[in-house]
Amino acid sequence: MSTSQRTGDQQATTHTPTGLVAFAWALVGVPLAYGLYNTVKAASALFGG
Repeated sequence: MSTSQRTGDQQATTHTPTGLVAFAWALVGVPLAYGLYNTVKAASALFGG
């Protein structure tokens, strides 16, 4: 593995607000958790659970 170093180039860094990251995870995570819950519930009914 090689590392390259450039002189004079600077990469701009951005700061994402923590609340925005939490909102994005909730926006995806809540429906995902709901879908997984319903899938497990239906599968357990199918397999006699």
